[in-house]
Amino acid sequence: MYWYKKRYLAILGFILLQALHSCKGDSHAGADTGKFFDIKGYFQADSLRLSKLNPLVTKTVVHNTDTETKKLHIENWGNELRLFIESDINKPAWKASYTVQDNSDFLIYKAKDPSLRTRDIIIKKVGGKIKWILIFNHSTNALYESEEKLSYYPDSLYEIRKLQKVKLMGLEKYTITGAFGQ
Repeated sequence: MYWYKKRYLAILGFILLQALHSCKGDSHAGADTGKFFDIKGYFQADSLRLSKLNPLVTKTVVHNTDTETKKLHIENWGNELRLFIESDINKPAWKASYTVQDNSDFLIYKAKDPSLRTRDIIIKKVGGKIKWILIFNHSTNALYESEEKLSYYPDSLYEIRKLQKVKLMGLEKYTITGAFGQ
């Protein structure tokens, strides 16, 4: 009976090793989504960095012709930069959906398919460090059409410009600008 238990444990151990090995292979194979610049990861990391720094921001919100400006500390940078994070193009299904121009100063992504929400991303780099990021989004359906221009200058300024044309309501214009340390 002792040899039976020993053999059973050896078979069970072999099966567990095979299962662990196959899981390890699967997780590595699924990680190949990093073809493009990691917009989501960049802005999530910068959200954490800004949360720790807690800079004073002069935030101006313009809705059509109404303007409001406040100096404040942003409580939730992840939420504040949500539109930037949502402009991530690193989806496995989109690997062939963007043209890429990469040189020492600029990284440019352009959507091949006009139905994609994120149309253009332009990243300015100097010495490998990001100086600014511009993102152009466009979406349309039977009820509305929306255009966004997102601008981000690390430690300086972020701006969200949005035009939204809603049927039966007309055109709405929004601009949110956050200037650091002013």
